[in-house]
Amino acid sequence: MQDSESPKVDREANRLSARAARYARVGRDVGGIAAKLAGARALGLTTDREQNAGDLMRALGGLKGPLMKVAQLLSTIPDALPPEYATELQKLQAEAPPMGAAFVKRRMMSELGPDWAGRFASFDLKPAAAASLGQVHRATAHDGTALACKLQYPDMQSAVEADLVQLGLVMKLQRRFNPSIDTREIATEIGARLREELDYRREAKHAALYRLMLADVPDVRVPRVHADLSTGRLLTLDWLQGERLLDFRHASLETRNRLARVMFGAWWHPFSHYGVIHGDPHLGNYTVFRGGADNDAQGINLLDYGCIRIFPPAFVGGVVDLYRGLLEGDEARVVQAYETWGFRGLTRELISVLNMWARFIYGPLLDDRVRTIADGVAPGEYGRREAWRVKQALKEKGPVRIPREFVFMDRAAIGLGAVFLHLKAELNFHRLFEAEIEGFDLGVVQDRQAKVLAESGLA
Repeated sequence: MQDSESPKVDREANRLSARAARYARVGRDVGGIAAKLAGARALGLTTDREQNAGDLMRALGGLKGPLMKVAQLLSTIPDALPPEYATELQKLQAEAPPMGAAFVKRRMMSELGPDWAGRFASFDLKPAAAASLGQVHRATAHDGTALACKLQYPDMQSAVEADLVQLGLVMKLQRRFNPSIDTREIATEIGARLREELDYRREAKHAALYRLMLADVPDVRVPRVHADLSTGRLLTLDWLQGERLLDFRHASLETRNRLARVMFGAWWHPFSHYGVIHGDPHLGNYTVFRGGADNDAQGINLLDYGCIRIFPPAFVGGVVDLYRGLLEGDEARVVQAYETWGFRGLTRELISVLNMWARFIYGPLLDDRVRTIADGVAPGEYGRREAWRVKQALKEKGPVRIPREFVFMDRAAIGLGAVFLHLKAELNFHRLFEAEIEGFDLGVVQDRQAKVLAESGLA
């Protein structure tokens, strides 16, 4: 065993050493790009923004994993980065090589002890899926339960911190050369959420929270946590069998609409009733399970609970106030909503710009008819036209600082809308939303939230 596995272990160790070397090189490269841009500005020279963006993303690309989550988020926030930079960020792929069998054994031993294998009836050393911060292995409990074991890559804490440093440099460049949006709160929020995702004990509590919140929502499955097989860097859940959501793009309209309604409830019910959102609603976090007499697509499996945002109930009230204000033309209620969220120094001009973006986000909810989420807009273009319009207006009317709570709400709304676009669902989103906020009461939300947070161990 020693002879056959030691070369693999050496290769894993070499990859970690290589990553540390990349951190140093990336810092040097980003610093060089910053110096070039600063020098050009001081001399009044123009630069090739597309070339600079390409240079910067090639420097950052070596970090892969955690940066991918940053890239997904930044690409949805208007003017958080120059468009050339956002385009380059979207090209990055999560290409971290999977941990080999020998290294998986070492990692599992470090989490569950030397007898770790005996705690499972079976454990597949080959990963079933890879994520930005870890990989998932299939296993079987001694009672026959199918398990999903999410094992964190080694040294992820230092990887995240290093990537956040590079993010800070990118955003600092953005504020210097195009200050229409102050991105400091954005960077703070991203850092907080990424650090939370490293704590698998917290993610286990998030899964428990969702089982409580969605207990009465039909056709949504949340896996159970197996606490005796979980640690801070290993999370063991039920394996929920399902098919990719994208595999149903060409299903009947009835099937696609059913899945979209389930998705709508799975996202909006926790927010409107408990002040909690899933901040990363991309297609890979859901699968479809079948059922019924015809064995057709019946519901949605929710698979990932790392990026969960718990809001103060007042923030939820702001969302409802903005919706009602836009629907009824009540300007005072609209302003109250923005101030509740933490926007400061609002002028009439800035409110007008914010309303441009709000009317895009809320558009389907305000429109009392059956429609797609964004009629005639391709999934890859969703929100770009509106983001460009907001950017141009902010150049004239800004600057504005985006409150940190707003960041993941905005990201999640775009991500959820993209899922509806992929499904080509045709629904009355206005009626669905009205049903979720019927009888909305801030005090009731506060009481509900306190109860489920206490029961899930998050209080």
